[in-house]
Amino acid sequence: MSNTAKTLTPELVKKLWLAFILLVLLMGTSYVAITGYFANKHNQETTQRLNADVANHVIAEKFKDASPFLADGSVNKPLFGDLMHDMMAVNQGIEVYLLDDTGEILYSVVLDHSDSAPAKRVSLAPIHAFITDRGEKFVLGDDPRNTAEQKIFSAAPYSVDGRNGFVYIILAGKKFQQVSSTLMGQYFAKLGLGAFLLTMLFSTLIGVLAIWFLTKNLRAITGTVRRFQEGDLTARVENPEDSDISILANSFNAMADSIVGNMDKMQSVDSLRRELIANVSHDLRTPLAILKGYIETLQMKRDTLSENERQKYLQITHDNVDKLSKLINQLFEYSKLEAEQVAPVKEPFSITELSHDLIAKFRVLAEHKNIALQLDNPEANCMVHADVSLVERALQNLIENAIKYTEPNGKVTLSLKKEGANVEINITDTGTGIPVNEQPFIFDRYKQVNISTEKQGSGLGLAIVKKIMELHDTTITVLSKPKEGSSFIFNLPAYQVS
Repeated sequence: MSNTAKTLTPELVKKLWLAFILLVLLMGTSYVAITGYFANKHNQETTQRLNADVANHVIAEKFKDASPFLADGSVNKPLFGDLMHDMMAVNQGIEVYLLDDTGEILYSVVLDHSDSAPAKRVSLAPIHAFITDRGEKFVLGDDPRNTAEQKIFSAAPYSVDGRNGFVYIILAGKKFQQVSSTLMGQYFAKLGLGAFLLTMLFSTLIGVLAIWFLTKNLRAITGTVRRFQEGDLTARVENPEDSDISILANSFNAMADSIVGNMDKMQSVDSLRRELIANVSHDLRTPLAILKGYIETLQMKRDTLSENERQKYLQITHDNVDKLSKLINQLFEYSKLEAEQVAPVKEPFSITELSHDLIAKFRVLAEHKNIALQLDNPEANCMVHADVSLVERALQNLIENAIKYTEPNGKVTLSLKKEGANVEINITDTGTGIPVNEQPFIFDRYKQVNISTEKQGSGLGLAIVKKIMELHDTTITVLSKPKEGSSFIFNLPAYQVS
């Protein structure tokens, strides 16, 4: 029990022992009570069966030579006195009663010496049942000296001098009951003591084995939980399906896996958070430093700068303010997507019309760089079922990215094509391309492939696109070769107009 006490709480062990002891005591008490009850019944039935013919013998032996009634019709008391004397010499617990045919008690020697008021009548139903079954079945009859009890008896009918009735003999009279109660008390005392000692001996042995066996799997789980608590994050319940409490074992294993997974996720998020803060701090610092420098220059040289120089400095300041605003907006947008605070509102809309709008929006920027921006849409109108604002944001990032990394005289194409139950959206450019070893990481947060001065970005555009695709249960694929351009491809579910 020492191992059990170490792996289980003392309160649980105490409760198990208490429950077991109470159960054993209840079983022992029930056993003694049931044993005594059936032993008493067996003794009574045996006594009645052995003495079933006593009443018949009394009538046959005593009434053949003398009538139980005198000439005046009264009971022959001397006859019954001799009868009781003879019978008590054999069994002092016997009581003889003379009944008429209605069950009224005519006479009994014991009634003359009774301290209490005896009954004047006994029920004839048990007597008739006894006589009918010839004493073969166990029957209890009324006790004239104690109307609250029933006793074993022998009975036989008589018919003398035109009078009918019954000889009714109580086989376990008052004296028998007194002796029996004394012996029974001693018997129960000995039986109870013996049963108690044996019960304690065997219950202790069985209790130790039973508690050890019943708590075997619980102790194993408790030990595993303790190992996990002490820092062993690999601790798991082995073979949980073979455990008697497999639900608990599986629940703990699942909980441990979830905790470890959450810890890994938290560590990863914390690492990315620190990396993001460091990168964002760097990106914020650069435009802020430029802003501060040019503003100070404007303040210090406001009287010596030409109008062209002043406009140039103001334009640089304006561009950096736009850059800061864009970076802050992207950070805010990405943080909402990563925190799952954005729920897509999917509805049918025309991806063709949205693409035309975006082409028109970015055409000025593309023409400024002498880049051909076009829409390739073989279908008259493609309908999709998605969140129009999120899809628009993803396409904006992809088109803007394509224009940024495409050289002058290049081309950017947005193509739409129906593919079964989906619409394939493809943004292709003839830009610098992406090195093969960089392609698996371009959608990671704050990953920048080309970080030249002119083309440096916040590194959040493609990460936002990836999050939007995840909200639409789809993925985005990149196909690219250095100096040959890139293609970004994703699918949206087509909407069938009925």
